[in-house]
Amino acid sequence: MTEYERSRTMPASPESVFDRAADIGGMDAWLPDALHVDAGDLPAVTVHEDRTDEDTSALLRARPEQMRLEWGTREQGGYTGWLQVAGIGSGTSEVTVHLSFFDAGHDPGDQAVGDALDTSLRRLEEQVRQRTGRTAG
Repeated sequence: MTEYERSRTMPASPESVFDRAADIGGMDAWLPDALHVDAGDLPAVTVHEDRTDEDTSALLRARPEQMRLEWGTREQGGYTGWLQVAGIGSGTSEVTVHLSFFDAGHDPGDQAVGDALDTSLRRLEEQVRQRTGRTAG
């Protein structure tokens, strides 16, 4: 099993950040460009990957009381992940994203995953900033 994790400070309350991250209709704005989530009968979703032009059945659960999103593949069991939002004071939050790959064939590698996580967190911050009108500080 291979695991990856990245964190980033966001310029908003944890509730605002979580609401933005958990909005299924807006996930394309912050997820990696090649991934698209189509909500089915939640928690069931379909994830389309442009690079392979494949659809994957997955589960996505939002746990607002914990400020946490959890996801993973359904049939293959190739990976799982979570996003956790925590308040760090002064109207700012820290967002942590964690991915676990159980099958080496599903793991794109350290560089690709690290770049995707960093880019996704940056894009989420941009979405939060647009919504709140605040900059990180």
